[in-house]
Amino acid sequence: MNASRWARSLTALAAALVLGACGSAQPAPVPRAASAPVSPGTAPPDRSATAPPVPARQAPVDCRRTACVALTFDAGPGPETARLLDVLRAKGVHATFFLLGKNTLVRPELVRREAAEGHELGNHTWTHAVLPQAPPEEIRRQLVLLQDRVKALTGRTPTLMRPPRGLTDPRVAEVCRSLGLAQILWSVTATDYRDHDPGVIASRILQGARRDGIILLHDVYPGTVPAVPAIVDGLRKRGLTPVTVSQLFAPARPRPGRAYWNASSP
Repeated sequence: MNASRWARSLTALAAALVLGACGSAQPAPVPRAASAPVSPGTAPPDRSATAPPVPARQAPVDCRRTACVALTFDAGPGPETARLLDVLRAKGVHATFFLLGKNTLVRPELVRREAAEGHELGNHTWTHAVLPQAPPEEIRRQLVLLQDRVKALTGRTPTLMRPPRGLTDPRVAEVCRSLGLAQILWSVTATDYRDHDPGVIASRILQGARRDGIILLHDVYPGTVPAVPAIVDGLRKRGLTPVTVSQLFAPARPRPGRAYWNASSP
């Protein structure tokens, strides 16, 4: 195995450990104790968020007249997020980040940078819990902890959530409705949690991307960020403009509790 492949394998292993097997068939652990988030002051310093919070430049987009597709990233912030933000800023693209609570403890400055650079922040639960397997009080706790954390770091409260592994049910929907959270699923993904080849990731996304669609990627795996420039360029060549989820749905807003796979969902 050459040095590059060896380094990529180590990074993939580290990312998988951080995320807790996102996308796998094994359920993530659901904590029983209702412990509060660790204070931001106790988190280790974030060495990956050194770039200044310069807002990305993006002209206003009216997706009623422009063919748009939402670009979303799950489970960060992770080791690749700072590099991804550099890429998005260079490309003039805003994305939606569905944050994992426990990772916001490790890299709080990246959450602040995402907000400062104009990206949208969403809720991906605190521990990547499989929500339909949890009682209603635990579903609420998983979501509220992240809501409070993002509000404390950025002053914003998310209005969008993505259920881990896309698993939801009427109980999850009801809790989300009560918290003002719409459920955002996806129309195309590259299974980048399993396949880390940037060419494969870009090809799968570009083959499946359609107007009003929602692209699912992860900013915690080594092959994803290298694929993003080709994805953005490829979308634009196909006449598709990458935007945030809220931009995709504007001027309407996704309704709390409801699940959406694309902006054309009935």
